[in-house]
Amino acid sequence: MPAVDDAARNWRQGAGGSARLLARGRRDLILDELGRRGSVRVSELTTLLGVSDMTVRRDLDVLALAGSLEKVHGGATLIDGESARSIEPGFAIKSSKQTSEKEAIALRAAAMVRPGTAIGLTAGTTTWHLAGALEGVADLIVVTNSIRICETLLGYERNDLTVMLSGGVRTPSDALVGPLAVQALSSLHLDQVFMGVHGMSERAGFTTPNLLEAETNRTFRQASEHLVVLADHTKWGTVGLSTIAPLKDASAVVTDDLMPTAVRTILREHVHELVIAERQPPIEGGTATWPP
Repeated sequence: MPAVDDAARNWRQGAGGSARLLARGRRDLILDELGRRGSVRVSELTTLLGVSDMTVRRDLDVLALAGSLEKVHGGATLIDGESARSIEPGFAIKSSKQTSEKEAIALRAAAMVRPGTAIGLTAGTTTWHLAGALEGVADLIVVTNSIRICETLLGYERNDLTVMLSGGVRTPSDALVGPLAVQALSSLHLDQVFMGVHGMSERAGFTTPNLLEAETNRTFRQASEHLVVLADHTKWGTVGLSTIAPLKDASAVVTDDLMPTAVRTILREHVHELVIAERQPPIEGGTATWPP
């Protein structure tokens, strides 16, 4: 489980925050491991997270009360055979995956943002990377339902940057969703909306496992005639519980250069524009380790 191990290690190294934040990070990792394997044991989680048996059991109690899992003797399982279709990974897990792809996608998407416009950024790790690439775009209004994106943008301390954060209920992926978010977004008119998604397919379109997030993202979609979807190659073929929009609704899809050729053909048949972001080659001793 290399991806989960890496995320757990990053979480432990950055565990200088409050106990509440530490608990949320642990529970994100537990849910991701559960979604990947279908069941987890307390003994395995104590090793993975580097915490005590009692701490893991408390986390499982909280997640069971929230309806996220079912406790069994010695561990926990998915509820009624749930799968990745309905399990939503936490931000800590998602931010540790496909980082080079997401960074490349973010840079290409940032080049599509015009100075002097109002844009929407839905919550997600790829859109969070996009927020980090917007420092050089002048005179922007950004509307988001992500606290992390809001914090990133406000960190620029620019007078020509206005950031608007919707209200709502917080999801495991740190999106603010639900009636408050929908109400805040429903009267807005944006030049572009940049949207991250849990998955996409030819039949289901752009999807998410969270019903409230689907409704909130559909409201974002209605706020602009120009929807730009940011999705790395691993999102193809993943189908969440709820559809946000069909593929044809996207003005553009920005993905990475690992997207298979056959999938690129399908996307070009449905979306107005397909943008391929080339990853930057890792450099060791001044030499690229793979060709561009």
